[in-house]
Amino acid sequence: MVAARYRLGELIGQGGMGRVWGAVDDMLDRPVAVKEMRIDGLDPEDARTRRERTLREARATARIDHPGVVRVYDVVDEGERLWIVMELVDGRSLEQVLVADGPLGVEEVAAIGRGLAEALRPVHAGGVLHRDIKPGNVLLEGVGRRRVMLTDFGIAAIQDTKALTMVGMLVGSPDYMAPERISGRPQGPPSDLWSLGATLCAALGGRSPFSRETTLATLHAVLYEEPQLPPEAGRLTPLLARLLAKEPQDRPGLDAILEALAPPAPQRAPAPATDPVP
Repeated sequence: MVAARYRLGELIGQGGMGRVWGAVDDMLDRPVAVKEMRIDGLDPEDARTRRERTLREARATARIDHPGVVRVYDVVDEGERLWIVMELVDGRSLEQVLVADGPLGVEEVAAIGRGLAEALRPVHAGGVLHRDIKPGNVLLEGVGRRRVMLTDFGIAAIQDTKALTMVGMLVGSPDYMAPERISGRPQGPPSDLWSLGATLCAALGGRSPFSRETTLATLHAVLYEEPQLPPEAGRLTPLLARLLAKEPQDRPGLDAILEALAPPAPQRAPAPATDPVP
C-alpha cells in the first residue's frame, strides 16, 4: 500500500530507473498505474538528480491535458522512494507490439504518427520537450483504430528550468536521440520531431535506422551517416527523410507532418464507358 491509498497489484513494467505497477486507488475506487522510483543506494548528487527528475516528470506531464498524453494524478514522496500515480492504459507499448507482432503497415504507422504529432502540439505549446520519444514510450490502447499515447516524461526539458543529467551520463536512447542532443547543441521542438521520425521508421522496419552493434557506432551513425530508411515506408519515405535531417531547421513542422500523414484520398472509380450515340 502506498500512502495508505494506492493498493499495488501486478508488476507491468520496469527499467533502469524504476518499476511500474498496476494498482487501485482505494479512495476513488479506480485503476491506476504507479511508477516506483528508488533513490536508495545512490550517492547524494545522483539521488538529488533522480528525485528532481521524478518531480520534473510529474510537473511536465501535469501541464498537459490531452488524450494523447498519459495523465499524472499524484506524487508520493517516501524518502528513499518516490511514486508517480498515473492513468492506467489498457494496452501495449509500440515496442512490445513490434517484438510480439513484427513491423506494422504503412497506414497503421501513419495513424500512430498522427496521434503522436497531435499529442506533441500541446506538449510543445506548453514549453515542454519530451526528449525521449521511442517505441517503448508510445502506448497503444485497444485494437483497430487505436488510441495513441505518449508517456514517460522522465527526462523532459521544461522551458526556463535548469537541465539535469546523471553524473557521467548522456541520458536517453541513442538510437532515437537527435544529433543536436548528442553534440550538445541547443534543442527545441525539432529534436522531438527527429525522434518521432526514428520511431516511425522502427514501426515500419523493426528498428531505428541508426541502430548499430555498439553505442559508439550508433552515436556516429546519428551524427554523420544518412538514415537507412525501411523499404516498406512507401509514401512515407519523403517525410521520414525530412524528419531525420541532421539540421533542425531542415525538419518539417507539425502542420506539415500531419498533412503528410493524412490518409490518402479515396480514388474515385472511373466512369463506365458509354457507347457513342449513332
